[in-house]
Amino acid sequence: MQQVLKRVLLLLSNVTGIVITVIVIRTLTFSVRTDDVTPCAKSDEDFVQATDAVVGRFRRALRMRTVATSPHVYDREELMKLTSFIKTAYPHINSSPFVTCEDVANYSMLYTVWGENSSLTPYMITGHLDVVPADSSLWDYPPFGAEIHDGFIYARGTIDDKHIVMGVLEALEHLLSQGFKPQRSFYIGFGHDEEVTGLDGAKSISDLLWSRGIRKLEFLVDEGLTIVNNVVPGIDKPVALIGTAEKGYLTLKLNVKWDTGHSSMPTKETSIGIMANAVSKLTRDCHPSMFGLGPEIDTFQHLANHMKWPYRVVMSNLWLFKPIISWVLSKKPSTNAIVRTVTSVTMINGGVKVNVLPPEVTAYVNHRLHPAQSVQEVVEFDRQLIGDDRVQISIESAMEPLPMSPYGDDDFGYQTVKSSIRQVWTEAAVAPGVMIGNTDTKYYTRQTPNIYRFSPSVMYPDDLKRFHGNNERISIKNFEQAINFYVHLIQNSEKDAIGQLHTHTEEL
Repeated sequence: MQQVLKRVLLLLSNVTGIVITVIVIRTLTFSVRTDDVTPCAKSDEDFVQATDAVVGRFRRALRMRTVATSPHVYDREELMKLTSFIKTAYPHINSSPFVTCEDVANYSMLYTVWGENSSLTPYMITGHLDVVPADSSLWDYPPFGAEIHDGFIYARGTIDDKHIVMGVLEALEHLLSQGFKPQRSFYIGFGHDEEVTGLDGAKSISDLLWSRGIRKLEFLVDEGLTIVNNVVPGIDKPVALIGTAEKGYLTLKLNVKWDTGHSSMPTKETSIGIMANAVSKLTRDCHPSMFGLGPEIDTFQHLANHMKWPYRVVMSNLWLFKPIISWVLSKKPSTNAIVRTVTSVTMINGGVKVNVLPPEVTAYVNHRLHPAQSVQEVVEFDRQLIGDDRVQISIESAMEPLPMSPYGDDDFGYQTVKSSIRQVWTEAAVAPGVMIGNTDTKYYTRQTPNIYRFSPSVMYPDDLKRFHGNNERISIKNFEQAINFYVHLIQNSEKDAIGQLHTHTEEL
């Protein structure tokens, strides 16, 4: 018996030694592609300054109340004002022989920038002209005033996402003014109803390109994840996340019909009781963790070598620590949304009178689907979890999670976006991530699998609530950075392969 015990202890000792060795080696050697950058002088030809004229054009666009409230319902007059202004604000774009501009579905805009090398597959940059409503009584400054306070511009649309629209246009205007002659063709598409599904705008732009035989794009860059500070534990530098996946959504209607009658003679069960039991199960028992089946595991692995100890040890060895990290992430709503399909019961209706047993009760359940799950899988999970045929389940609306875009060392689109970020935010750690909200990129998936969702917005923890919230703002410095990001994105996309890039001598 003692011999057996000794052998077991020796085996455990050897296994422990091997595990520790693997952990140490992987911690010290684990890395992802990070291209070298060569410094270049900070000169007028190299970057765009946020002059009074540049900021003035941005502020004028922000003052236009291009509000969208529901599908097909948006302020057409204000949208027309904005598109008319854009068409006159950029003389080099409007007069360039390389550029054509078209109205699409009356209020959206499509620019085609013609490249000289037809062998290079075109790419696309997208944004949107519309914004969500704003309650001025809850803002410190008028939401459509575009006032400047302490270096920040306050207005609806500053970070969602007129900074992208105007940033792209300022970048292209600057490049053309410097004699830029594009080699690779590209498209710029600005939809007018992204906030309300994009059915009229982005879909019409995609349909137009498709009808012209544009069936393949090298990659597409749209709004998405941002640059965050003091958000990721163990990292003291900015973290830039590129959305390479987008969660799906599913709204289910639950319906229970049951015997009615007077409340003085209640039945053993009522429609409300049956529904309450179903809803309780949905909110109590969550969907399983999918950590490791989407890009979320690579988010942490790509950031590992930027982390302090012991975070670096853990994130470099998720093959061992994955269950622990999944459990930790599940404890906080903001990170729980990354690792699984989440469930929200958003509406319940039932009852006709205080002394009458309700004949019918309905409830609506909203899911945001993890990229590794399908709509049908989620419906079946809910059905089995509820386990009651008296609760009828029907789909009100649904969208499958969008296909995961590649983000490997040799994926041109991802590496081009990543390197363009690092040229402007020189200290940033860059990683792929999951978009837990939705964009209108779904209309372009037939034209490219390479969709990258990135907004050049610098965010701190207190800024996250400004998205669709009160006191939305952007610093003038950040708007300048956004313009220069698009300058570099356009320049870097000219290449026919991933290559070495330059950077500014100091962060913009």
